Amino acid sequence: MRKTVVLNVVGLTPDLLSKMPRLTAWSTQGQQVSIRPQLPAVTCTAQACYLTGKAPSEHGIVANGWYFRDECEVKFWRQSNHLVQSPKIWDVARSIDPSFTCANLFWWYNMYSSADISVTPRPMYPADGRKLPDIYTQPAPLRDELQAELGQFPLFKFWGPKTSIQASEWIAAAAKQVEARHAPTLTLVYIPHLDYCLQQQGPSAKGIAQDLDDADRVVSDLIDFYEARDTQVIVLSEYGITDVNHPIHINRILREQGYLSIREELGKELLDPGSSRAFAIADHQLAHVYVQDEALIPGIRQKLLAMPGIESVWEGAEKAEHGFAHERAGELIAVAKPDAWFTYYYWLDDDRAPDFARTVDIHRKPGYDPVELFVDPQLRWPWLTVASKLAQKKLGFRTLLDVIPLDASLVKGSHGAMPPTPQQGPLLISQQGQHLPSDRCEATEVFDLLLSHLLGLPSQTRRSPEAIGSRR
Repeated sequence: MRKTVVLNVVGLTPDLLSKMPRLTAWSTQGQQVSIRPQLPAVTCTAQACYLTGKAPSEHGIVANGWYFRDECEVKFWRQSNHLVQSPKIWDVARSIDPSFTCANLFWWYNMYSSADISVTPRPMYPADGRKLPDIYTQPAPLRDELQAELGQFPLFKFWGPKTSIQASEWIAAAAKQVEARHAPTLTLVYIPHLDYCLQQQGPSAKGIAQDLDDADRVVSDLIDFYEARDTQVIVLSEYGITDVNHPIHINRILREQGYLSIREELGKELLDPGSSRAFAIADHQLAHVYVQDEALIPGIRQKLLAMPGIESVWEGAEKAEHGFAHERAGELIAVAKPDAWFTYYYWLDDDRAPDFARTVDIHRKPGYDPVELFVDPQLRWPWLTVASKLAQKKLGFRTLLDVIPLDASLVKGSHGAMPPTPQQGPLLISQQGQHLPSDRCEATEVFDLLLSHLLGLPSQTRRSPEAIGSRR
């Protein structure tokens, strides 16, 4: 098999590529195709589609998080690869060539997989309430080797209000170290920087020029590095981010209609999904609505369709048509209009919001929260406040880093729905044009394109992983 690296430049679109001169120059030497995303066009679903060639109805990753019905809990950003219910590209490739090896660097569901090498964020949570940056690796010694050479993984530059290019630079440096040590046949590298600045500012903002240049530099350097090692390079993205100005508080509407159940703890309100008649799990521009009683579905669907900002609501056959015929999916799927997105907010009074609402806490919140990318603008000395609270934590005091605002209007970019045009959607670029279709492919067909590069075979669209594997 031919050595291949896949650089996942999150948020990259044809529109943005035109503003990245180094990557543009490289792309003109090869071929570029647009990807029609599988909804929801979010991290975990997109990556699962690319790596399995299946839709959510088969691989089971219906969003970045969902309602675990047997536990009556909402869980986001789980990490076990066993949650992905279809064979992955490294399984299929290894069945064709037993000498094949794969390194997965920061793509999601990276723990306990059958990939040969894994590196992924995994903070430490001591009992004193601190959150310490760290990574999980397989093989295990790689964790200490990488951090000894590159320094501690910059977790707080990876997500939160201090996100910066430093996290992507660290991942790129780690990719070089893994290549030098192990020389995998296939390397998957996650470059997340554009994702966060685009959600903060929106893709139309002039302020993203430096971010585009930074990403251009990191990606182009990786291309040079891998090509010098006789490795074919694929650059792709998972989704495009569109400008938004309309947050939809879907759970507040359901609460006002009497569907949500709320539990009070220490004067704060917690969503109680197990006893709610209906509630929504918001994930960017798509929301799964879980309904306890089927008889309520028609009425709830009509109420959702009447909400400003919601473009469509799927149930039954419509869900199956869009690839959501899976028990993890909600009874209803709400999709936002291009300029709108869903918040997880369920409280009606900010003073009653749970204590974690004003913190960066991706696991407690029953939905995705891009407002974690901002520091509360109402704080008079925001970064002094952050420094003071961090100092207290280092001294062993239990204090809440409650500096995140509750103002969803701050968010200027989102994704998850179908992009308005291919120019605003994801893409794939390769120097090996013989492996690509002429202009566009489905998200589930990316699997075939990647495997075609590895095997050196012409692309055959809509070819199943099982059919490819049977050609050994």
